[in-house]
Amino acid sequence: MLQLVIIVFVVILGSAFCSGTETALFSVSPLRIRQLAQSHNPSAVALLAIRENMNRPIATIVILNNIFNIVGSILTGNIATQVLGDIWLGIFSGILTFLIIIFGEIIPKTIGERYSEPIALIAALPVTGLSIVFTPLVWIIENVTAPFVKGKKRPTTNEAEIKLLANIGQQEGIIESDEAEMIQRVFRLNDVTASDLMTPRIMLTYIRGNLTLAEAKKDIIASQHTRIIVIDESIDQVIGFALKQNLLTAMVEGNNNEKIANLARKVHFVPEIIRADKLLKNFIEAREHLAVVVDEYGDVAGVVTLEDVLEVITGEIVDETDRSVDLQEIARKKREKMLQSMNVGNIR
Repeated sequence: MLQLVIIVFVVILGSAFCSGTETALFSVSPLRIRQLAQSHNPSAVALLAIRENMNRPIATIVILNNIFNIVGSILTGNIATQVLGDIWLGIFSGILTFLIIIFGEIIPKTIGERYSEPIALIAALPVTGLSIVFTPLVWIIENVTAPFVKGKKRPTTNEAEIKLLANIGQQEGIIESDEAEMIQRVFRLNDVTASDLMTPRIMLTYIRGNLTLAEAKKDIIASQHTRIIVIDESIDQVIGFALKQNLLTAMVEGNNNEKIANLARKVHFVPEIIRADKLLKNFIEAREHLAVVVDEYGDVAGVVTLEDVLEVITGEIVDETDRSVDLQEIARKKREKMLQSMNVGNIR
């Protein structure tokens, strides 16, 4: 009788181990595993390897589970027949099936899902070792199931999931509301272009490069921008840009006859359709803060700055020198007035 109890206990325990481990491996967060693996903990590294190729460990667990269930059933059936006789065998089988369902499946799987991380870490190395032991059988199962499980590997996460996690983190108090908002805003970088962010040409402050500092003094002082576009004959002939601070310094030092063009710096041109994320990368790599935006015909459409791109993430940035907060909105209103006046003139 004791032998029967021991075998039943081993069968249920083995089935519980397989069920709980399988559930834990599927339930643990892939992102959390990658984070743990960075510490080079052997269990975490083994767990990461398992999650990146689940076919082999799952095949191992299935083989082991079937060994416990099939071999265990044969042994318990034989011993139960000898101990209890044929009359009680059916009742014993029903009770054993009930025990396996409750203690070998439902409870272990529930625990495996609830405590997936610690269980998965504990089981990672044993499962890896068992996969090596059962290599021949696992290889056969992998090849038989390969046509059914082949396909494109799913990404660990996606944009929608990260946004959702940010919202959940904010609701649960894990991250601050402003942090969650910035995370949401970051994804706008590849949705907006230079055309959406630029200061339109109608609002640009520019100075002709052939003027001297003395001749352009009033325009330099009146400019509310720290960087002023320098042109040749027209706005579509941009020479570069000049720092207002450098121009004022040159005037204070008495270099009033210096040509503006001599103080201009090289400026980069970007198309209207360039995305904000690419634009940000260009600014960082070139260590620049301003670029001239050109349309499809090569004409100047406006100017975009590093600040314009950063405002996609942070929201409107206004310093003590800004007189107009939204230059794009002002430009739109000016265009509307111009179109209205043109329409009135045409009617007359």
